[in-house]
Amino acid sequence: MPWRCGPSCAEAKMKLETHAPFRLDLTVWALRRQAGNRIDTWDGVTYRRCFAFGKTALLAEVQQRGSPARPHLVVDLQGAAADQPRVRAYVITVLRRSLGLDVHLDAFYALASRDPQLAPLAKRYRGLRPPRFPGLFEALANAVACQQVSLPSGIAMLGRLAAVFGQASPQAPGLHAFPDPQDLCGVDPAMLRASGFSRQKADYLVNVAARLRAGELSAAMLGACDDETALRTLSKLRGIKRWSAQYVCLRGLGRLGVFPVDDVGAHRHLAQWMGLPRLDAEATAALVARWQPFAGMVYFHLLLKRLEEGCHLQMAAESSRASPGPAGGI
Repeated sequence: MPWRCGPSCAEAKMKLETHAPFRLDLTVWALRRQAGNRIDTWDGVTYRRCFAFGKTALLAEVQQRGSPARPHLVVDLQGAAADQPRVRAYVITVLRRSLGLDVHLDAFYALASRDPQLAPLAKRYRGLRPPRFPGLFEALANAVACQQVSLPSGIAMLGRLAAVFGQASPQAPGLHAFPDPQDLCGVDPAMLRASGFSRQKADYLVNVAARLRAGELSAAMLGACDDETALRTLSKLRGIKRWSAQYVCLRGLGRLGVFPVDDVGAHRHLAQWMGLPRLDAEATAALVARWQPFAGMVYFHLLLKRLEEGCHLQMAAESSRASPGPAGGI
């Protein structure tokens, strides 16, 4: 049941248009990756997330109306400043980016239709858009948290980080915005240990926050680079190696030509899907070259395939709102 505004809370209703095909359920699952994600939540119908705008916490509730072939989204925004035009504009911008609402994939579907291996996968998850983290810092924090640990452990760590340092939504108890770089600037890295970060990862995260806060790096700066330059630039950050840089380019910057070829899990799932023996980074890069400039979309499709096989993504029958929900933690 949606949370409702209290007496001091403003509320705004918004409609977001997008082109077909689109499925909110698939896109949100590719964004959140785990049923235990406490930042991006999904109940089978509604996507909820808390956003920080200055010192104001805002709750956004998003639902898809219409079919995948004729989609539009409705957004219920709640918070002390939800009725202010600049606040609404900010949330709309972030949601459009995070949910890939402006990404056109006609060329990807045309490519997939000519590939006997990819065509069934693209058909099954038709309507998936490439999701992005709302900000560069969140993408970098995800890359740091998920290094050398299981994905559930990394996502649990990020949830605890948001609970400690992110703004809480008065309308949704337990839901917190992801912290901004300034929220961690000057913080003793030891404070992150309670969230599960190792001493080394805590140092990496605080250092990244300081670099972003100082303006030494930004999404705009990276957006002006080609893929290889962006990867090299990110790899110079403490704690960001080649895999992390690839992950940030795809999930943080929306570079669909980047497939995280140094991701061991991606090697395994790609090999299983294609019926091949073990792959390494070089062999993976050679294989995914056939799907350029959409290799990153194949990565997201393989993610949904893995979630479905693990019974975490329950595919619903095609309907006006096909919305699979979680079936337990991964």
